[in-house]
Amino acid sequence: MNLTAFFYIIKPFIPRRVQLILRSRVALYKRKKHRHRWPVLESAGKSPAGWPGWPEGKQFAFVLLHDVDTWKGHERARALASLEERFGFRSCFNFVPEGYPVSKGLRDELRNRGFEVGVHGLTHDGKLFSKKEIFLRRAVRINKYLKDWGAVGFSSPSMHHKLEWMHEINMEYDISTFDTDPFEPQPDGAGVIFPFWYQRDGSVRGFVELPYTLPQDFTLFVLLKEKGTAIWKQKLDWIADKGGMALLDTHPDYMCFTGVSPSYEEYSCKIYEDFLNYVKKRYNGLYWHVLPRDVAAFWIRNVVNRP
Repeated sequence: MNLTAFFYIIKPFIPRRVQLILRSRVALYKRKKHRHRWPVLESAGKSPAGWPGWPEGKQFAFVLLHDVDTWKGHERARALASLEERFGFRSCFNFVPEGYPVSKGLRDELRNRGFEVGVHGLTHDGKLFSKKEIFLRRAVRINKYLKDWGAVGFSSPSMHHKLEWMHEINMEYDISTFDTDPFEPQPDGAGVIFPFWYQRDGSVRGFVELPYTLPQDFTLFVLLKEKGTAIWKQKLDWIADKGGMALLDTHPDYMCFTGVSPSYEEYSCKIYEDFLNYVKKRYNGLYWHVLPRDVAAFWIRNVVNRP
């Protein structure tokens, strides 16, 4: 049994605050150890062969994603959507189908407001890829939710992934990897700041993999205790210079919208607001801002050359 599997067995018995203290100490150690490859991995900036450039001649792509881990995040989705709307941005909200009651009314409302809805695992217990038979059973149910919700995108809880299994999921794109992130339970990064096509062989369906390329909010503000957006801005500036895809995965679960002091596992939504304001002003007219499904469709048509 590996360390990650053992952690998920004992996790329910460890108080949440103690979990975060321990994880924070590990994260601070990893930050020093991997400072040469995080937040920027220089080799990840190479554009793919035959790269045609982003639509409309834009310098880089800017994509927003939210993995909604808990009911608390579900209930904060509207507030987060409203924040993004003020800046003219739209995003994709990925819900856990069997982790909490997912409101059809909320899903429909988000779509009507120009947002996208996707599927975030089946539950959030860390066991999706623990055994092939477990994955196959859950994939059947995941496919049902994708169909019922009219969704085309998937993301895996805690960014666990085995891409060679994931052709069993009827998705157009997946967001379960990253360019570089030594803080994740499965830290094997894709090493690229562009989407890529994954197909194990010609006998199975392929999909577009969209690696997230900006550090996750939970890592920065809950584990590493960052107080501002300096790291996000540093990484965004580098991605923009390389002409890649800036994909940011944040969680309404950890954003505080009330104006009171955030709890020990939250950060003020003003931090996210400050970053969106920076993108809007610093790169106005330079970024291609669309939903993840639009990036996947573009990649299939123009890079993979599939019908």
